[in-house]
Amino acid sequence: GLVIDGRTLEHVLHDSLQNIFLELTEKCRAVVCCQATPLQKSVLVKLVRSKLKAMTLAVGDGANDVSMIQVADVGVGISGQEGMQAVMASDFAISQFKHLRKLLLVHGHWCYTRLTNMVLYYFYKNVTYVNLLFWYQFFCGFSGTSMTDYWILILFNLLFTSVPPIIYGVLDKDVSAEILMELPQLYTMGQ
Repeated sequence: GLVIDGRTLEHVLHDSLQNIFLELTEKCRAVVCCQATPLQKSVLVKLVRSKLKAMTLAVGDGANDVSMIQVADVGVGISGQEGMQAVMASDFAISQFKHLRKLLLVHGHWCYTRLTNMVLYYFYKNVTYVNLLFWYQFFCGFSGTSMTDYWILILFNLLFTSVPPIIYGVLDKDVSAEILMELPQLYTMGQ
């Protein structure tokens, strides 16, 4: 791991040392920046996003972390003694830092699988309906007549084909929370 303080970080963020710093951080499993200003935090996240083309996650608990949380791809605010500013600016809010592991490994994995399956279902639904319209045109001589009543089309999109993926998207849990907490490697399967 690498621990860097705010004064050193100020020198590193200049153009001449950015590439060296990024090469060093790529080789570390963890980089901790302590006593950094809010501007330094947000510039560091921007640097990692733009140069390394990495997805960033920022975790903060106070008003000094708001700019960093807003710049990151995913922001997590921790409600606590320093107020609610970080929580209000974040995508996700947790009450304690220890809940971050469950948020990422369990709910992150479930979110990946639910979203991918819902997207696949909607592609399947649309391909099926367009294919049906395409083949119907052969039977009506490409006259442009409507195959279905408008109410059937509305019900097809609203009720018949939307309710199942929404229920699936809310309730599906491919692996239990206990197993996901024990095997963090399962998180990478969704990616």
